[in-house]
Amino acid sequence: MSNEKFNLASFTGKMKILHLSWMVFFITFLVWFNMAPLKQLIVEDLGLSVDDWKTLLILNVALTIPARVVIGALTDKFGPRIVYSSLLIVCSIPCFAFALATDFTQLAIARFALGFIGAGFVIGIRMVSEWFPPGELGAAEGIYGGWGNFGSAAAAFTLPTLALLLGGDNGWRYAIAITGVLSLIFGVIYYVNVSDTPKGATYFRPKNLGGMEVTSKGDFLFLLVMKTPMYLALALLNWKLSAAGVGWLGDTLCNAIYTSLIALYLFDAYSTFRANASIFKQPVPAIHRYSFKQVAVLNILYFATFGSELAVISMLPAFFAETFTLNMATAGLLAGMYAFMNLMSRPAGGVISDNFGRKKTLLILTAGLAAGYFLLSTINPGWPTWLAVLAVMLCSFFVQSGEGAVFAAVPLIKRRLTGQIAGMTGAYGNVGAVTYLTVYSLVDASTFFMVIGCTAVLGFVALLFMQEPAGTMTEVNEDGTVELIQVT
Repeated sequence: MSNEKFNLASFTGKMKILHLSWMVFFITFLVWFNMAPLKQLIVEDLGLSVDDWKTLLILNVALTIPARVVIGALTDKFGPRIVYSSLLIVCSIPCFAFALATDFTQLAIARFALGFIGAGFVIGIRMVSEWFPPGELGAAEGIYGGWGNFGSAAAAFTLPTLALLLGGDNGWRYAIAITGVLSLIFGVIYYVNVSDTPKGATYFRPKNLGGMEVTSKGDFLFLLVMKTPMYLALALLNWKLSAAGVGWLGDTLCNAIYTSLIALYLFDAYSTFRANASIFKQPVPAIHRYSFKQVAVLNILYFATFGSELAVISMLPAFFAETFTLNMATAGLLAGMYAFMNLMSRPAGGVISDNFGRKKTLLILTAGLAAGYFLLSTINPGWPTWLAVLAVMLCSFFVQSGEGAVFAAVPLIKRRLTGQIAGMTGAYGNVGAVTYLTVYSLVDASTFFMVIGCTAVLGFVALLFMQEPAGTMTEVNEDGTVELIQVT
């Protein structure tokens, strides 16, 4: 950990790491969300149907769920510097491919591959946790998450204008390609300018890449249970692409994917067993244990927070347009206030968590989140538009502050597993988005908001079982020596 003062105006030491990390996270979200703002231009240029566009939106998130788990494990093993840089450089390739695509199939393949860049977020969680002490970790992770997450809003604000300025039918292609160039450039910048830890500090690595380590038999079974929703979400995405959904995949291919998901889950369970075989032979010493319950609670909370954010961002412009009879430009601008709050809300959640405790902060913010969505469920055409926007901004504060508070706690569970824990928690955010968007396709907006509020109540109940991180965690160096790490 660096002892340098926390000064956002500084670009040296740990502050340099923080600024470069949120910048590359910003680029990943800029690339990941570079398609939606250019919908009209892309659809008109290539003659896409409504179902074609819906399919691209599904493909854009399909790979992110397993990618976050895989990238988290790779980060723990090889370090965030090389993994983040590689992700940015490699993902520039499908970004360029999307810009050069001339038919729907090429667009679909490129978009599916680009879902991998959505996993970049988890890498920086581990990087920031290596450089900042526990008392500053919430603020640092909040700034990393909030300012980086603004990349999605930046895409919406800038890319349509950029495409129009570049002009012609190919304007959207140039705009997409520019984001790919930025991804390539920042991949190199990050590799050259950061290190995984401060000088002299140890980078703790997991024993293997086969599966997340747990420290009791009960936690092993709990881990298998918590893996299940991720595979169910992928099965749900498969169903959406099938004949019963948008009709892009045939029955034979869909059934093959279902079978593959079952086989993959069984292989994942076996790999996890191999990684934890020792706990079935002898108990893990108390000093080396951690409670997987902590991870499970954070997974549930991120399901409700980030999952709802992704879903609400997708439907809010149309909701405003239909409820208050606004044109799409005005509705999009007003709905953008939800995402805009990330700049302040997510860092605020981390700062509050640093000062008032992880569990207490999460309890307060989760209660506010539930109340916020129950409030949104009452919005109707009789409301003044300004009041509806204010309600949305209030709700988004609790949602995004909750995200910041979740990742203020993630690095305090088990240092060498931070990437894997962040990957699983991050994946649960995408699982939440898939779940909520499916609910939205079946019910009206009021019921949709009510469902999110009810899941937030479940998250509040789960929080009652969480333990406040306190004291120290124990890690083992590669030479076998034991080191105590302060977590409060």
